[in-house]
Amino acid sequence: MSGPVLVTGGAGFIGCNLADRLAADGHDVIILDALARAGVETNLEWLKQRHGSRIRAHIADIRDEDAIEKAVRDASAVFHMAAQVAVTTSLVDPLDDFDINIRGTLALLEAVRRRRETVPVIFASTNKVYGDLADIALREEEDRWSPADAEVRQRGISEARPLDFHTPYGCSKGAADQYVLDYARSYGLPTAVVRMSCIYGPRQMGTEDQGWVAHFLIRALEGKPITIYGDGKQVRDVLNVADAVDTYLAAWRRIDQVSGRVFNLGGGPDNAISLRQLIRHIERLTGRPVDTRFEDWRAGDQRYFVADARSVRQALGLAAPKGWQQGIAELAEWLAEARGLTLKAPQMEAAA
Repeated sequence: MSGPVLVTGGAGFIGCNLADRLAADGHDVIILDALARAGVETNLEWLKQRHGSRIRAHIADIRDEDAIEKAVRDASAVFHMAAQVAVTTSLVDPLDDFDINIRGTLALLEAVRRRRETVPVIFASTNKVYGDLADIALREEEDRWSPADAEVRQRGISEARPLDFHTPYGCSKGAADQYVLDYARSYGLPTAVVRMSCIYGPRQMGTEDQGWVAHFLIRALEGKPITIYGDGKQVRDVLNVADAVDTYLAAWRRIDQVSGRVFNLGGGPDNAISLRQLIRHIERLTGRPVDTRFEDWRAGDQRYFVADARSVRQALGLAAPKGWQQGIAELAEWLAEARGLTLKAPQMEAAA
């Protein structure tokens, strides 16, 4: 099927990187985005400047059923990235979180189903569907938590892990995740779900609530303190956004083989870092200490999550991801240039 590709949330961090790759590959791209997140309008302008008429923007909320109907009408595939993305926001306004993440997703699925054509839907889910993972025994090391079980240390958390929704955000994304999978079972829609760990890279507008790698870098570059919730030893496997885009595109190409499947996606054990390790790396990149402060743990925080990405890499034929040290150094350079800031402290440049 030919036709434009729809990216909901296409002005967001992952969405705009995905749209950029699609347009560069010769696809026309429809972006449906409410532009509700601060700064994302610059991502949309960036896409238009790079790709001109290949980018068609629908400025609308994912809950706007008429707008969804129009956006889906000619789409050859749908990448559903639009969401309420912060745990903290979901705790403040769970009804809005529900409305965006569940009702918006269901409205999109119904619009696709009414097409009565095999339009693939690839959904961006989250590791938060597994809850706080409190049953996984951890051992405390100098700068990180580590699973006591050797296999979990070596492999990470697989898709076989039972779902255990925590916080309204976990509930809403988890429910949407299950709807997307069930539309493959119940209606034969070609769908796939990608449960992501921590994605980072250029065009990320990191905040304290979401996008912590970029947030830490931005605060450090601006000489501002960073607040860590918990002890800073919590571990995540970070993945460069270019590798995430490779995954989504591969899922589309192989949708006949992977329809109805769910995949965990992250950098894996080789790219698993604690917040403390990231702070140290940032200090090396910037050549100056980071003012770090600590607060209590937040609801639903996982002390450890590393994705077992063997299944997605095997099913989709993916290459090994970019190493975290290189990827974060590249993000630091991009952020410094984009914000007109100095990356390396002058005294460190002189000493180098």
